[in-house]
Amino acid sequence: MAGAESVQPVPEINPPPPREYDQPWRSTPWGKREDLRKELRGFQLSNPNIKHVRILLASEGGAGKLSFINSINSAFQGRITRDALVDETSGTKTYYIRGKEHTDVLPFVFNDFMGLEDGESHCAHIEDVVKALRGLLTEGCKLNPTPVSAEDTAYRSDPAPQDQTYCLVYIIAAEKVSFMNPDHIKKMKSIRKSASGLDIPQVIIMTRVDEACPLVNKTLRKIYTSKKIKEKMQECSNVLGVPMNHIFPVKNYHEEIDTDNDNDVLILTAFTQIVQTANDKLVRSLSCDVKNRVSGSKRLLVIKTTTTTSITIYEQHLLVSRGEKIE
Repeated sequence: MAGAESVQPVPEINPPPPREYDQPWRSTPWGKREDLRKELRGFQLSNPNIKHVRILLASEGGAGKLSFINSINSAFQGRITRDALVDETSGTKTYYIRGKEHTDVLPFVFNDFMGLEDGESHCAHIEDVVKALRGLLTEGCKLNPTPVSAEDTAYRSDPAPQDQTYCLVYIIAAEKVSFMNPDHIKKMKSIRKSASGLDIPQVIIMTRVDEACPLVNKTLRKIYTSKKIKEKMQECSNVLGVPMNHIFPVKNYHEEIDTDNDNDVLILTAFTQIVQTANDKLVRSLSCDVKNRVSGSKRLLVIKTTTTTSITIYEQHLLVSRGEKIE
């Protein structure tokens, strides 16, 4: 028809890519909080002669290191706890995890290494981090840019097995992975190299997932269907070289006044992985110790099983054969 306006086709708009996977890419024992608590409360170390194994924490400022410790205790005690408080000084401090309120202490302790996040004029020296990994620093020692020497009172010349570190845990905030200070990344990589040289396993706890992903902020159970969270985990892996199966995203308690079942499950699941990783290192250390004793006695004996009981019996036999006292 004359004078009629031609109809322009509406441009096709492509929908945005989906923010989540159809199925969770990692399984989580939702609804199993009591089972996780029970398993951890009853966990026994592979070496009965060691009271606890030490887990060293390292992080950049504001990542939620102490909040993670408090969140673990909160998950066990069924209420929000605040035992781990911010300390403005640089140094080392040990935090204990209680299976129940005011009762049993679990055989795992966190060693907080404060000072990595400060400016160069106040930060702890990387050499001291390595000393802490080896158990060479005393409890509560104050640190500064000048490394602790063997002559200092803070130096422990003959550390016991329970003074040494059995797992190194990096705490990284999910929404800050892309903006981490290059100097801090350099420090963390240097520490990781030293830890690997000591055969100390490493784990990343990726915190503040609710702030990194709106989907997870709304529904925590979507944490392993969220593409954003998996991208952040992969970024953590790329930055520090820690494999994806050693990276665990969590949401710390920081504003809440009550605990949450799903949040507790996520925290306790991550803690279980840390515990098992640390205990695996303990088993390896025990095996090496037995081999060293065999080498020292110049006897060609072979351990045909790697079970804890067999190793313990073997150690006793070796000591008796030398006429040494069994503690």
